[in-house]
Amino acid sequence: MTEADTPSSRIEAREEARRLFEAGWSVPEIARKSGLKAPTLYRWRRADGWQKRTRLDEAYDTAQDRLLALIVKDEKTDADYRELEELSKLTDKLLKQKRFAQGGKEALVNDRIADRDAKRDRGRARKKEEKNRLTEEQVQTLVAAFLDLLFDYQKLWHRARDSARIRNVVKSRQIGATLYFALEALIDAITTGDNQIFLSASRAQANVFREYMITFVREHTGVDLVGSPIVLWNGATLYFLGTNSKTAQSYHGHVYIDEYAWIGRFLEFRKVASAMATHKKWRQTYFSTPSVITHESHAFWTGEHFNKGRPKAQRIEIDVSHEALKGGRVCEDGQWRHLITIEDAITQGADKLFDYDQLRLEYNDHDFANLFGGEWVDDSAAYFAFEELRRCMVDSWDAWAEDFRPHDPRPYAGPVWIGYDPSLGGDNASIAVLAPPLVEGGRFRLLETESHADADFHDQAAAIRRLTEKYNTAYIGIDTTQIGEGVYELVRKFFPAAVKIKYSVEVKARMVHKAKHLIRRRLFEFDAGRLDVCTAFMAIRKTMTGSGRHSTFQAQRGRDHGHADVAWAIMHAFDRLHFTDFEDEDTTGAKAGGGRNIVEIMG
Repeated sequence: MTEADTPSSRIEAREEARRLFEAGWSVPEIARKSGLKAPTLYRWRRADGWQKRTRLDEAYDTAQDRLLALIVKDEKTDADYRELEELSKLTDKLLKQKRFAQGGKEALVNDRIADRDAKRDRGRARKKEEKNRLTEEQVQTLVAAFLDLLFDYQKLWHRARDSARIRNVVKSRQIGATLYFALEALIDAITTGDNQIFLSASRAQANVFREYMITFVREHTGVDLVGSPIVLWNGATLYFLGTNSKTAQSYHGHVYIDEYAWIGRFLEFRKVASAMATHKKWRQTYFSTPSVITHESHAFWTGEHFNKGRPKAQRIEIDVSHEALKGGRVCEDGQWRHLITIEDAITQGADKLFDYDQLRLEYNDHDFANLFGGEWVDDSAAYFAFEELRRCMVDSWDAWAEDFRPHDPRPYAGPVWIGYDPSLGGDNASIAVLAPPLVEGGRFRLLETESHADADFHDQAAAIRRLTEKYNTAYIGIDTTQIGEGVYELVRKFFPAAVKIKYSVEVKARMVHKAKHLIRRRLFEFDAGRLDVCTAFMAIRKTMTGSGRHSTFQAQRGRDHGHADVAWAIMHAFDRLHFTDFEDEDTTGAKAGGGRNIVEIMG
């Protein structure tokens, strides 16, 4: 036999070489006997999967041959049937032993271990099956509970699912929109198996949807939904994403975008979001409190974005007034729009949620219209413009993951500065916790805030004390101009280094200019879901003093004024900074100091 033989003889040579190998010959021995080259034989062995035969192989083949002979026998005796039974058991046992010898599990040859593994596998399968599983009865319970919760305006949103593929809702704050859309999506997922995708300015904000779902299901069925994303037993997946999710485009499902009017680069982000709902079966839902008229979302709301790039004959005009949209309608661009104010919500079932008269006392007409009336803001008069605040927004879930874990007992190991703004009139007392930068070029981070309504001095001081036990506190700044003095005296007992801040025109200007310096240079960060921080800073206006001789800054309380308590609390913490060469900064963006690094100018 040689390498140059004909194809048919070469096939025969290949089969003969295989038989020799199975009979126990080595490759070099076969090469010497056959005249074939060893590399050829090794290649054949790999390609054909040659295996050396063992006594186990021979025993199995012999038993198998005898078994087949008995099977094809036409007339079988009782002895044949008994032999068939024994041979079947034998071949099964020999096959398991062969597989074990080739690297199989011990359970193949050990019945005790096999029983143990089978029991374990059944348990795993049962556990996997039970994860996020709801019975038909539980599904019906959740559907009924969901429908029973709805106010009239939420029922309107529910019916609008069939009116248009895109729903666009501009709303009053605190009317239960996030809760409603979370539960709407959950019910849709458990009844249809459709995927649901939630997008927010930050992961922390998106996870609010998840928490609403988990709480609702637990309360009504006792089942705990787990995972992020949540994968249901029926195949539906619920995703909770921030705007910086790098894999968002790979998902598909019904898309919900929360507080879209506050998302940076909204139109760019919308392209990604709408791509996930390209197929006609998927819905897109946008809902938000309004932000500023210069934000890209405003053009999306008014229809101006639809007109962009279209010839004049194809352009449309959409009436987005409250009168036109208070009942919801499908507009000329195919979107279903709804504008709902707090007055609408109250008359449509949410009357027990709000003290309308008290809210009117607490907010001026301008801020009330924005927060509760669905009106977009012209921020040209605000000392802190929306666009510069937007650049300070980050997805803290990802950006701070290395050293900040908000749900831990000790969320952050570094030093923090705390600012306190006392309650005055109708607003809340606010506490802000800032992490100052630890490296050159670093930024301040707003780790958390607390608001306390109708709390006495002792309760407010106790809240500050809890924060000092939670964080490594290096500074506390307290406004003692009026009623804050009582809180300051109590705080001094457990934190003697607490600092008084007595307001004057000069002190207020100093604090506002420091904040402007940090915000304009993006040396301050806060989670993108904290819309209250934005609105608080935007409420601050540059005005004149009562004498008309000096300029000052105000976001006063009461009927004629807005709310900025969170902003002032943050600025009280910022006041720890000492700008040794700080110069005044006017509203036109003039020079604000020598530009020294913050780490260098911290006192």
